[in-house]
Amino acid sequence: MKSPFARILVGALAASAITTTQAADLGAARAPAPPPYFAPVQPYSIVSEVRIGGSVQDPGSAEGKLPGFSTANVNGEILFAKPLITTDPFWQAFVPRPTFGGSYNTGGRTSYAYIGATWTVDLFPETLDRRVFLEGFFGGAAHNGYTGLKANAPYGFNALGCNPLFREAAALGFRIDAHWSVMATVEHMSNAGLCGDNRGLTNFGGKLGYTF
Repeated sequence: MKSPFARILVGALAASAITTTQAADLGAARAPAPPPYFAPVQPYSIVSEVRIGGSVQDPGSAEGKLPGFSTANVNGEILFAKPLITTDPFWQAFVPRPTFGGSYNTGGRTSYAYIGATWTVDLFPETLDRRVFLEGFFGGAAHNGYTGLKANAPYGFNALGCNPLFREAAALGFRIDAHWSVMATVEHMSNAGLCGDNRGLTNFGGKLGYTF
């Protein structure tokens, strides 16, 4: 027969196990949803984010209204980690992410590669848990489009004036979780009147991003 002390010890251990299990279940039930991703002060990788998406080539222009031809673009983009300029979070927020990307036109119209900087700003941080964000990009783009006079432009091509061009872009995005996000995008490329004709390209589309 077990001693009274042994029976008390066994009972105490059993009660402790039940209490621990109940506490774990209660904690699991009350666990908050995972917060959206925030870049660490010291990034885990030199690559911050990769994106893929598509766009419509300049609707209404020579390159965007060809009957029987595709005006769709396939886009890819790599955003590198912010360089650590300062340890002050306020000023570091103004530091952009170096960005490299490209767009391939599936109908044989103008394709291009670009390099520049991307600035990201969270919108409504207090009410939407920093999930909605706005982005701006500025840089340059090298392309395979037409750079001559508008009067001599081949059928289906915009007169872009010169190569390379300036590229500006904006995006409105939503963070699905800590890694995935979706964006609606608009981009414009032109020579800013520095050379020849300046029809430029203005494309509209969307992207899916994965943050490391």
